[in-house]
Amino acid sequence: MNRDKTINVKIGNISIGGSNKILIQSMCNIKTSKTKEVIKQINECAKLGADLMRVSILDIDDARAIKEIKKGINIPLIADIHFSYQFALECIKSGVDAIRINPGNIGTEDKIKLVVDACKKKNIPIRVGVNSGSLDKSISNKSSAKALVASAEKHVKILEKFGFTDIVISLKGSNVKDTVEAYELASKKFKYPLHVGITEAGPSEIGLIRSSCALAPILIKGIGNTIRISLSNDPTEEIIAAKRLLHDLGLYPNYPTLISCPTCGRTQVNLIPLTTKVLKYLEDNHINKKVAIMGCVVNGPGEAKECDIGLAGGNKEWVLFKKGKVIKKLKDKDIFNNFVKEINKIK
Repeated sequence: MNRDKTINVKIGNISIGGSNKILIQSMCNIKTSKTKEVIKQINECAKLGADLMRVSILDIDDARAIKEIKKGINIPLIADIHFSYQFALECIKSGVDAIRINPGNIGTEDKIKLVVDACKKKNIPIRVGVNSGSLDKSISNKSSAKALVASAEKHVKILEKFGFTDIVISLKGSNVKDTVEAYELASKKFKYPLHVGITEAGPSEIGLIRSSCALAPILIKGIGNTIRISLSNDPTEEIIAAKRLLHDLGLYPNYPTLISCPTCGRTQVNLIPLTTKVLKYLEDNHINKKVAIMGCVVNGPGEAKECDIGLAGGNKEWVLFKKGKVIKKLKDKDIFNNFVKEINKIK
């Protein structure tokens, strides 16, 4: 996949843009001043594959907590700031790796300049984070792709006027079509890395569908340098979802692939719970193989012949196959443990 070339922006010890891989991030859902809980959540997300984490800054205690949080984590930390340039300055003082400001509500140009000057001194990048819920009112009161881009452009120009170019841009709408169009326009207008996502995507099932509908066409066109799949759920679920999406688009190769049939009246084995357990085992143990679980011989070795290993269900038993070749039969009883043993034999 050919990807858009942007400038390279350093955040902590990693780089966004250029030819770098697409980075995965999420956001803590705990008040930032609760440092022990926040550190635990960030480290859980990092273990699952998060490259970056963001925390919200509601008050001065949150801003000052950055210093303690940084001591307990190993991935870059982004402070999310609305309304208060003072909180941004305190986060910078506390050692944050990047800040995200919403240009529609951060304040006047003189206040933005104070933040820019502080970021310059410590080589801290700024994400210009535009979203449909808080557009710059001088641009538009109504969300649209052009309004999102125009709002970003206005505030990028302010940063550039102050000689600042360590910029990342996001243009998140809650409407799929507006978001896709906004990122397509932005990729042609800006040289800066783009953080891609849908804002206010919703609870898990809805959020996954809505985010996939928007992110897939954007990423397939080579647009985007870092992503978040926003869900009304635990941040760890966002990391898992992001890896699965990137993997299916061929952008996250070192990850397991599981295919399984939807089941029908021919199914004579308990396929659905087995599939859930096998997927969790593959992901938890970083087994980067292609695995199939099929409910009958119709969808068995033939349709899954490219898989490294698979099962096809029958009458209370399973056929085990590798690369489409039937190896042996396994009883339905204790099938999970037996299948795991076979998976672990694959080199």
